[in-house]
Amino acid sequence: MDRRRFLGVVATATAGSGPLAEIAEARQGIDSALSGSDAGDLAYLEGAFERHRGGYRGRAPAMVLGQMRGDLDLLRAVLNRPHTAATRTHLARIAAGIVGLVAIIQHDRGDQREAHRWFTTAERAAQESGDRHMLAWALARHAMVPLNYGAPEAAADLARRAGAAAGRAPSASAALAAAVTARALASNGDRQGALREVAATRTIAEQLEGAETADTWFGYPMQKHHVHLSQAFTLLGNAQEAYDEQDAALGLTRAPSVMTRALLDIDRATCMSTEGDPAHAAEKAAGVWEALPTAYRGGLVRERISTLCDTIADTAPTVAQELRTALV
Repeated sequence: MDRRRFLGVVATATAGSGPLAEIAEARQGIDSALSGSDAGDLAYLEGAFERHRGGYRGRAPAMVLGQMRGDLDLLRAVLNRPHTAATRTHLARIAAGIVGLVAIIQHDRGDQREAHRWFTTAERAAQESGDRHMLAWALARHAMVPLNYGAPEAAADLARRAGAAAGRAPSASAALAAAVTARALASNGDRQGALREVAATRTIAEQLEGAETADTWFGYPMQKHHVHLSQAFTLLGNAQEAYDEQDAALGLTRAPSVMTRALLDIDRATCMSTEGDPAHAAEKAAGVWEALPTAYRGGLVRERISTLCDTIADTAPTVAQELRTALV
């Protein structure tokens, strides 16, 4: 082959067609004729679930969703292929995890409708997989949508279902279910019930070890434990206990946990208001908002500050209005 023809072949192959593309197509045809032909895609998707469940790690929610797009397209394609029963069960578990992660991000962005839809899909996949811990995780995470956006009774119902699915053995999903139940009951004014669930959460958390305590969206590390209890005690009006949980959480929070730090600071501001200092509470919350990168100025953080505004308005309406103005 002369040099001109060689360069032409290379250019064609580089463009995505020609001999190299034909070889790739041949491999796909051979592979699809073999049993277990989806093994490579399943291994990739399992790795994708592990990679994505690590959290934001300084990335904005919208950026993470964009990075997941290709994996979601692959997941959809693989789900639409025929599989053996065992492979389908394994795939359903992977699907529940990946879809649940998308739901978490939609929740954080403040898109409640999409969060509910994605969580419902995650629960269907978890049920198909037969993995009760995956189902409990999806239900407990789902409960945080109504919990954080003003529907504590619905949240408590989902959280109780999560606890039932998790069972009595200590697990990350059981701890999360108990923590979310505590927050839902506190938000709904059930003080004794909330304190009972706080105690249950602590008991479970103390027994966790290994992968159950992983610092991911799928684990229940002590940092996450203190974040949940900070919110529970804040909702109960137990300021000092909330402060203790906030300090413990911040001591375990790695930079750049932008959203976690913001939510803990808003809890602290809410406690300040509870203790009768609405002006400093509003000042602190406004400072949190102003320090946030633009990509985080919405969704859950905005909702939490708006809730604080409602609390402050009961005793200091002018201060509350000034804080609302800062959110614009």
